Amino acid sequence: MATQLLTNGSPLYTTKDSFSGEDGAIPVLDYSKLVSSDPSLRSLAVHDMGRACIDYGCFIVTNHAIPDTVIKRPIDKLFEFFDLPEDEKRKYDHKDPTDLIRWGKGNLNHVSREFVKMAVHPTFHCASSPPGFSEILQEYTHKVRELGIELLGGISTALGLERDYIEKKMNLKSGYDFFTANDYPSRQHSENRIGQFAHIDPSLIILIIQNVSGGLQVEHNGKWLNVNLKPDWIFVNVADHLEILTNGKYKSALHRVVVNNEVRRATLPLFLGPSLDTVVSPAPEFTDNGRSPAYLGITYKQYLEYNNFHVIDGKSCLNQIRL
Repeated sequence: MATQLLTNGSPLYTTKDSFSGEDGAIPVLDYSKLVSSDPSLRSLAVHDMGRACIDYGCFIVTNHAIPDTVIKRPIDKLFEFFDLPEDEKRKYDHKDPTDLIRWGKGNLNHVSREFVKMAVHPTFHCASSPPGFSEILQEYTHKVRELGIELLGGISTALGLERDYIEKKMNLKSGYDFFTANDYPSRQHSENRIGQFAHIDPSLIILIIQNVSGGLQVEHNGKWLNVNLKPDWIFVNVADHLEILTNGKYKSALHRVVVNNEVRRATLPLFLGPSLDTVVSPAPEFTDNGRSPAYLGITYKQYLEYNNFHVIDGKSCLNQIRL
């Protein structure tokens, strides 16, 4: 049985992989408790979030305050974008170093995916078509960013730090956030089930919304768990720079995408990151008592541009900066 591996030895997939996963195991966070006026409810939510980050590297957020329309409208507009003539989308398929919008598609023999990436903070960038796309996406990313910063406040508290520790240390007011919309077609007549191979990502946390449940899977203790989301639920996974900051206390979550056989699926991940000039290294709070730093400190921009990537195309290089 042939096996393909990541650079850290974790399996991408095997030739006998059924791509099935286990259901019902992802921790769920009731966001209303995190922002409750009741200190005991807030404390419980913070504790649960901390355990989820340690044990799973991810959790699902429910009962947040983002309106359903703010979630649904960008999904509709993204399908309009992906349905544009390919010649119109190809104007975003280039490597101009000043460009912060990128379109592309996977090789249909290996990866079933079309995507568009856009830098959305501190300066907002968006494709010019379809009409109204920019306004709708800007509202969505603004609301999800606010939620993400609130979650990072809870994570700071769970780590035993001041609530605004991560926000200040990572200079989130100038944080470089990018948005990647993915369009996964149904594959009713193909053996190919891969939407994205198993991978980890740069940024602090990633907040993901999708139009239909299923497809996304996260690795936990050697098994793949299905991330089954209701339309208004948000999946949050720990990413590389939270792992670096905590010196490995929290781990960047390994995840992959399996294509739905019957339904076209869209995902809307927002990557919440430090400012580009922030040097991210293990914080002193996690390198005391004889614990040596496990990662090299470099700026977020250097990390995203590692291996000669453009900043909008940055991939994980976590294994290359381990000490």
